[in-house]
Amino acid sequence: MMSSKKLTQVCVTFWVVLLFCQGVQSHLEVGFYRNSCRRAETIVRGVVRKAIHRDRGAAAGLIRLHFHDCFVRGCEGSVLLDSTSSSKKAEKDSRANNPSLRGFEIIDAAKTRLEAKCRGVVSCADILAFAARDSFDLSGGIYYDVLAGRRDGRVSLENETYSNLPPPTFNVYNLTRRFSEKGFTQEEMVTLSGAHTIGNSHCTSFTDRLYNFSGTNSPDPSLDPKYAASLRKSCPKGSKDLNLEVPMEARTPNISDVNYYKDILAHRGLFSSDQALLTNPATAREVKSNAMSSSGWKKKFAAAMVKMGQIEVLTGKTGEIRANCRVVNS
Repeated sequence: MMSSKKLTQVCVTFWVVLLFCQGVQSHLEVGFYRNSCRRAETIVRGVVRKAIHRDRGAAAGLIRLHFHDCFVRGCEGSVLLDSTSSSKKAEKDSRANNPSLRGFEIIDAAKTRLEAKCRGVVSCADILAFAARDSFDLSGGIYYDVLAGRRDGRVSLENETYSNLPPPTFNVYNLTRRFSEKGFTQEEMVTLSGAHTIGNSHCTSFTDRLYNFSGTNSPDPSLDPKYAASLRKSCPKGSKDLNLEVPMEARTPNISDVNYYKDILAHRGLFSSDQALLTNPATAREVKSNAMSSSGWKKKFAAAMVKMGQIEVLTGKTGEIRANCRVVNS
């Protein structure tokens, strides 16, 4: 039986750990700007709503901006920084992000409005998190509360994108490992992959599957032949037009739904990394489960986005609140 002294030590240790963990989490909270900039989330949502009204594809761009930010250096706005003549290329100019990432001007517009209303208060990293939430909600997903209080980083390096962002050629093993490095389970990896249900992809991201899969000079045998033929019409062999695009999911390309998973089951996943989800029994079960429950997937996706938004955040006195999301403060 444990002595009273040892029991007291255990209890003290438990409460120290608990208080420490609570202290770490308390830096991010729902309603963080309720006193300092009460309308912050409303302002961001208004800008996002107008952008999606003009271009429904903007929603996918903003969700991916948040994802690509959080997976490199954490959710601290480094993906928004421009390259400068005095430093190495920034994240946004890497092959992993350029020309595929979009939505920077929408974040700029939101930041301009917020600076006019609450100067030096709302971070670019939080604007990204709010914009991603609103994009999911306004494209047919669901609304979820966003923890806020992030601050902005001051470093953005092109080469860090390659070791942190999962490329469209990854197999299940590599996808699982890359997401695990960021704290996600395999189930959450499959859930977040569902972001590919909206938006477009440049042909250059998958043309090897159409013409020279694994160096065979043949199409990927896992790809539905009719779908492959359709893709070849949109992405001609040898084309040097880097702007050619196709919908990630052709039936409802601007609606956050589970057609992405249904397409995978029909061997119509656009990326190798999408179709690869059927090659593993566990991930295949998740694909089938998500395909059968739109409301279930949306709830899981929202929870995974909240979790993603907490990756390696800067809070308190670390980082800064950028006046311009594209450049660090002088």
